[in-house]
Amino acid sequence: MKYAGIIFDLDGVICHTDLFHYKAWKSLADKLGIYFDEEINNRLRGVSRMESLEIILERYDREPLTEQEKIDIAEEKNEVYKSLLMQMDEGFLPEDVWLTLKTLRDKGLKLAIGSSSKNAQLILDRIGLGNFFDAISDGNMILNSKPHPEVFLLAADLISLAPSQCLVIEDARAGIEAAVAGGFDSAGIGDAYTDEHATFRINQLSDILQIVESGS
Repeated sequence: MKYAGIIFDLDGVICHTDLFHYKAWKSLADKLGIYFDEEINNRLRGVSRMESLEIILERYDREPLTEQEKIDIAEEKNEVYKSLLMQMDEGFLPEDVWLTLKTLRDKGLKLAIGSSSKNAQLILDRIGLGNFFDAISDGNMILNSKPHPEVFLLAADLISLAPSQCLVIEDARAGIEAAVAGGFDSAGIGDAYTDEHATFRINQLSDILQIVESGS
């Protein structure tokens, strides 16, 4: 096969928590008197919590916030988000995704998560994949979020493979940029489908089965 390992972004690839992110950020934006909509929310894809907050604060016109206040706001958002995540269960794992993951595992590929989220393990636990992946590289383990390649480089290292041996699956342009910077081939899905830097473009996760077998 063309690849020995697959590194998956989590949100937007394995499952979808966009609505929960939106609700959590919206509650904070409303509290701060900042306009926030789904278009702004889409700009937060693939970036860290603090970077997301800075994007939201672009419309903030009150007394400047201190760094500690920003940290407190981001933490408050995360607590709201985590409470919403408790609504998740195995029904949030699409059948196509589960069958694809199982097929890849049966073929002997190493499978890893490469996510900027600090809640990756919680989400995986909720959807029944808590112990499925060979490695999880997430926001708790890195200093630089996407588009920096650190999260993918760490994931590859954790499964003892070189970037050239791995395929990264991403739904965000920042994630595709990170994959390119790290020397990985990538498959763009969702918002990343039209990214010209993606090695492949897929409509659904099962499309990668043909890619790993034939390289096209």
